[in-house]
Amino acid sequence: MLVVLASPLLAGVPIPVGTEVRILLHQLSFGLLFPQPCPSGTSPLQCTAWTEILWYAVLPEVLLALLVGAALGLSGAALQGTFRNPLADPYLLGISSGGTLGAAFLFIFRLGVAQANLVLPLLAFIGSLGTGVVILLASRYLGGSVETLLLVGVALANVLSAILSVVLLFNPVGSIQVSFWLLGGLGGATWDRDGLVLGGLLMAGAPLLLLGRELNLLQLGGDVAQSLGVDARRVRNRLLLLASVATSIAVAFTGIIGFVGLISPHVVRRVWSSDYRAVLPGSALVGAAFLLLAHDLSVVAVPTVVLPVGLFTAFVGAPFFFLLLFRHRRGVYMGGGA
Repeated sequence: MLVVLASPLLAGVPIPVGTEVRILLHQLSFGLLFPQPCPSGTSPLQCTAWTEILWYAVLPEVLLALLVGAALGLSGAALQGTFRNPLADPYLLGISSGGTLGAAFLFIFRLGVAQANLVLPLLAFIGSLGTGVVILLASRYLGGSVETLLLVGVALANVLSAILSVVLLFNPVGSIQVSFWLLGGLGGATWDRDGLVLGGLLMAGAPLLLLGRELNLLQLGGDVAQSLGVDARRVRNRLLLLASVATSIAVAFTGIIGFVGLISPHVVRRVWSSDYRAVLPGSALVGAAFLLLAHDLSVVAVPTVVLPVGLFTAFVGAPFFFLLLFRHRRGVYMGGGA
């Protein structure tokens, strides 16, 4: 909540905290709590400007950062539990490569340029989710084990990266746009986009939060989970599909943002609990705060330049992850033995 309240203060036009809260309550209550959005003594012109900046420019980006961070944190926790691997993250299975390839078709072949705000997320979502579905189908016919899923995901990620390199040869100018999109960003956020992300997050995140008990049993091994009444293969496929949907939504609207899904579950396990009934919601909260903090850093670092938020998640996340590896150098991961 502190990060959420501080974020609008970092906008190009500073808004007093009291006025910020008053405008927010005025807008949310449709004028019932505060008939006037600004305190007395504020000029109508200045009040209108503050309201427009806060409600239509700043808050949509803040909300998008919270939603995408929650989706990535939740996906990272689900994948780390599914693979029983502390290094797993939402992009482990090549889902990001599929989204990148989908977005590249817009930039390179100029598909639907007039409706880019709609076509770009749609193509990226189709590419990401399609990759996840292909991995699940391939692993199903190859045995469906954790090792098979990992190998199929790594192989498919490399194939998609090779296809992307070939596609970029058709339009070198478009490759610059793809490169910027790969760094991740929250620009262009609107209330409509936030609504779409919220709907997708509820669709994939709510079922994930209900699978905490099954994830706890999977940590004991597939055979033990099976003996306790959990169909390990079915639960694993369900987890991967839901995590793929959540990651696809994030990739579609913000591009590639790394380390959020990787770091968030580690923070929750260290300060809270290793029980996945706590890790899953906790990772969503930590991921949301982490991405919003990175967004704030991108705003204040160079105020005159729009910097991709993915740069700051990498700058903050990479040293933090190395610190985690150093502290766990004796082989203790994910709240238990190696």
